[in-house]
Order: sequence, then C-alpha cells, then structure tokens
Amino acid sequence: MILALVDDLLFSSKIKAAAEAASNQLLFVRDRSAMIDAIRAHRPQVVIVDLDRSSLSPIDFIRDVRAQGDVAKTRIVGYVSHVKVDVIESARAAGIDQVLARSAFVTALPRLVSPPVDSDISEP
Repeated sequence: MILALVDDLLFSSKIKAAAEAASNQLLFVRDRSAMIDAIRAHRPQVVIVDLDRSSLSPIDFIRDVRAQGDVAKTRIVGYVSHVKVDVIESARAAGIDQVLARSAFVTALPRLVSPPVDSDISEP
C-alpha cells in the first residue's frame, strides 16, 4: 500500500500508473491531518509527499508524523524542484527519509511503488 499527499494532476497520474503497473494499492489523501489517520489504518510501505505544494503544508505534515509514536517510523519520500534548496533542507530537518528532485522521482517511481519482496522466501 502506497499513500500519497499529492494534489498535482500530472504527478498524481504518474504515481497512479506506476502503482498499477506494480500491482500495488494506492490511496491519495488530500488533507494532511487525514493522512495520519490513513497511515494508522493502512500501514503503508511508503508515503509520497509533493514538497512543492505549500498548500499541503508538507513540512508540517512530516513533523506531525515524526511526533506520533505509533506511526513515527513510517517511510516518507518527497519530491521537489531541485532549485528549492530551502525546502529540501527543511524537509530533511523535519525528518523526511528521502528527498528527490522531480526528474529523479519520476525515474525512481517504479522502484518506490513496487511491493516489498518477501524475505522469508528462500531460493531452491
């Protein structure tokens, strides 16, 4: 399960297509306060955050997640324009796991949304 705090239509469609290709479930949550409830309910493998959208208050969202004991270790990956150094630094200070430039995010997307490999399966 992938959760996404994204409201950009272009990136929403790219994330959706990648998740479908990986046969992984995806849920878009448009409200950052509702996202914490969604994290609790779904225990996603990753939360994707559009750091360019100040209307979503992404830095506050990251801080909110990190302050919650039961979901604080949720993996959060964000993407942002590479020229927004202040946003990148703020996201890192807030506790994001990974920040990618928008172009690198698109390249990494298939890997990010692929379901985790079951490590209990051994090779014959």
